[in-house]
Amino acid sequence: MVIEESVRSEARSGTATKTADVEVYDFGRSATLSREHTRALELAFETFSRQWSAQLSAKIHVRATIAVEHVGMLTYGEYAQSLPTTTTMIVCALPDSEERLIVQLPTSAATSWIVQMVGGRATATAASEDRTFTPIEQALIRSLVDDAIDHLTGALDGLLPAGVTMSGIQYSSQFAQVAAAGEPVIVARFSMRLAGRTVPLSVMLPASILAGFTVRPSDSERSAAPSLVRRQVEVAPVELSLRLAPRSVLPREVLDLSVGDVLTFPHSADRPLVLAVGDQTVATAAVGSSGARLACVVATIVPDPAFAEEPA
Repeated sequence: MVIEESVRSEARSGTATKTADVEVYDFGRSATLSREHTRALELAFETFSRQWSAQLSAKIHVRATIAVEHVGMLTYGEYAQSLPTTTTMIVCALPDSEERLIVQLPTSAATSWIVQMVGGRATATAASEDRTFTPIEQALIRSLVDDAIDHLTGALDGLLPAGVTMSGIQYSSQFAQVAAAGEPVIVARFSMRLAGRTVPLSVMLPASILAGFTVRPSDSERSAAPSLVRRQVEVAPVELSLRLAPRSVLPREVLDLSVGDVLTFPHSADRPLVLAVGDQTVATAAVGSSGARLACVVATIVPDPAFAEEPA
């Protein structure tokens, strides 16, 4: 049941009319995703789709492109009704929980993956058949799903617990009792382009994973972040090196080196050496000593070009 209310107030003159903004609320769907949840999940699933595309392409030897189409919250009953009657639902178990995760895709797409993984070429006949998988085919599917779950766990950044495992494959969306019909679930829908075909995929997650969602930092926390980063950088150890001017050589010159060879460098005796952190020059220095140890005396400071003042 959807309730809509509009409040209208007329000015005393009777000529001006104002309408209040109305937000539609559906009592039949009380569980919805907030903007923060939706945006965080969209970013996570976009990362997952890119990583899964690369991993899947390497495994099946065919370029696969996966794109996020929609992320939202449904009840499990609504999700099951939205799927084809016959499909492949790869059910995964969450550790220490009765809740389940689902990776759903057309059976024809999974069959094509299997054929291409073993070096075959998916034909139109094989791509159109709907059947159950043999134990060997299930093992191949498991190897793909395990990698996908690893990418999904990493992309969700702690929302999904580590140790998710594949527990089985269901082929009927109407008879797969993975969750109660009214239980809220998060559904991400994807489109996958593979070998000239575009097929729909989906991932279903239990809504309980949002319990670990971290609230975004406040404005004051964000403003303090640069100073915290600078403070950390200032106390991080770095390697400081004293260098001569570099010289380019051919590989054969390096391979022909032997004990006693003399290498010349384009660095005059009266020229200061370079004091560097990594590849960044920070100063020039002259060689000196401090007691029994070698040392260097800083001659000039090289300004960081990133902080150089722009000409007026």
